[in-house]
Amino acid sequence: MENVVIIGAGPAGLTAAYELLKKDGYNVTVLEASDRIGGISQTVRYNGNRMDIGGHRFFSKDERVMNWWYDILPPQGAPSKDELILGTSKEYDKNGVDPEKTNDVMLKRNRVSRIYYNGKFFDYPVSLKWETIKNMGFVTTMKAGFSYLGAVMRKQPEDSLENFYKNRFGKVLYSMFFEGYTEKLWGRHPKYISADWGSQRVKGLSIRAVIADMFGKIFGGNRKVETSLIEEYIYPKLGPGQLYEKVRDKIVEMGGEVKMNCPVVKINEVRGKIESVDYMENGERKTLSGDIFISSMPVKDLLDSFNNPDKEMKEIADGLPYRDFITVGLLVDKLKIQNKTNIKTVNNIVPDCWIYVQDTSVKLGRIQIFNNWSPYMVKDFEKYVWIGLEYFCDEGDKYWNMSDEDFIEFAKGELEKIGVIDKNDVVDSHRERVKKAYPAYFDTYNRIDELISYLNGFENLYCVGRNGQHRYNNMDHSMVTAFETVNAIVNNTGDKSPIWNVNTEEEYHEEK
Repeated sequence: MENVVIIGAGPAGLTAAYELLKKDGYNVTVLEASDRIGGISQTVRYNGNRMDIGGHRFFSKDERVMNWWYDILPPQGAPSKDELILGTSKEYDKNGVDPEKTNDVMLKRNRVSRIYYNGKFFDYPVSLKWETIKNMGFVTTMKAGFSYLGAVMRKQPEDSLENFYKNRFGKVLYSMFFEGYTEKLWGRHPKYISADWGSQRVKGLSIRAVIADMFGKIFGGNRKVETSLIEEYIYPKLGPGQLYEKVRDKIVEMGGEVKMNCPVVKINEVRGKIESVDYMENGERKTLSGDIFISSMPVKDLLDSFNNPDKEMKEIADGLPYRDFITVGLLVDKLKIQNKTNIKTVNNIVPDCWIYVQDTSVKLGRIQIFNNWSPYMVKDFEKYVWIGLEYFCDEGDKYWNMSDEDFIEFAKGELEKIGVIDKNDVVDSHRERVKKAYPAYFDTYNRIDELISYLNGFENLYCVGRNGQHRYNNMDHSMVTAFETVNAIVNNTGDKSPIWNVNTEEEYHEEK
């Protein structure tokens, strides 16, 4: 039996543990620093309501991932609570289960995300509808059109995220819908951010893709759908953390161990191999030996934990930037923004899962409406609206250091300022802070390949997941890094390149 030590109980770490335990010959121990399962895919419980940290649509163009999710939680086979209230339905899985009778179910949800800009709603991604033209105004629409045509004829060198966006949308749409929001997210202007981020996160999305999708809807046929244009997704009844908590339980049933509140503080490497890790448990320092080590901890922390790291590589790791995350849950009687769509909702609230706030006069980045993710996330679903306000910041800055009370008041004020709520309608509130939520693509990131080569030199160390690879992956990509890692371990290939190549190719599972 080979002993496998996995650092981190997020999607990548848990997927690797579960997949290895399906094989013979592996003892698996997962060490999680916090008291929560799922990493940033956790679900926070507060006063009977649930918060999804960051919002996680379960959708993948990789069938392995979709099948894996359904293996843990079966598909929806009957109407959910909100559909029963509204008298609506959709095409359910004939082998699915009833969400009113069991919690173990993947709901089928409609994807609605819009941009809130100058007090008006725009489709996200921006669509070519009459409503869009009306909201922009004829003059701005014409300017945007000519700006896009100019970008098509005169491509900028893609040496920055700014030029990446301009090449795909033109300068006018870039300045309206990308520039300010991107700076909110990263704390840097897009001209100072690597285009790599765009190539991973929006890949084939462009005006051309939007037009192709529009005509595909009109004329039918087999459409190639960009991830950002999907119209449905699946979602655990009780939030993403529910699925990963279920995986944790399965790992334990299969003989694995998941140790919570056990941060790794030292990685003991000798002659190019990891021999053991030191971790804290109940205030006591312990050592765990292993044959194979899988890390999803931030690369920066990984190098800090090495007992004898290469100095130059440590400098690169120390310089890798992150953006941290604050979310505020507000339980409100009602929203001031009105549902002017033809989508039916309970109490006629706006139908959005996410609302992207492009207004640069506020720091607020996005608004989640948990009622629309799953009605079961809200204790009094028919009475209240449960929303999440998303802020991007740096650990230790003035926003991070504000007291919960002061930050919640600040957030409520911003939401009132842009006309989304009346502060007097807030019934309850909660604040969460998340460290290293977003690996960033600047500073020493331009030397990441050197660091990857160094880490690959440790023959029994595998780096997986968003923070484990310092790559802004979606949840499914993080899981695929675990699949590739298990394949390399089980087949003893010695080739780690497939693990690092996930979501780097220009055409990686881009179309479905």
